[in-house]
Amino acid sequence: MKNYEEVKQTLCDMLEELNERLAKITDEVKHTDQPIEKDFAEQATQVENDQVLDYLGNAARVEAALIKQALARIDSGEYGICTACGEPIRAERLKALPYSHLCISCAAQKQ
Repeated sequence: MKNYEEVKQTLCDMLEELNERLAKITDEVKHTDQPIEKDFAEQATQVENDQVLDYLGNAARVEAALIKQALARIDSGEYGICTACGEPIRAERLKALPYSHLCISCAAQKQ
């Protein structure tokens, strides 16, 4: 099994940053620091902003799940192996996208 301590640390740092971002998004959507506006036009703007924040939050949750899966693959010794074809994932791809579970060929086919 290869030593992926540096990659593992990078993934953990990414996960920590995502968790911080999610906490801020959650606070914004819940309007913890300011109440919902009384003016209808302002409420409509807030709803639009909440929808954008919700989308960003969902994207962050998906990315966090992928990071957790990559950490599990490191622990199980399966990191760096494409989950679709079983071939090694090129180092350049893992460097660019450390939580990738597909080689470039399989990723291109999924799109």
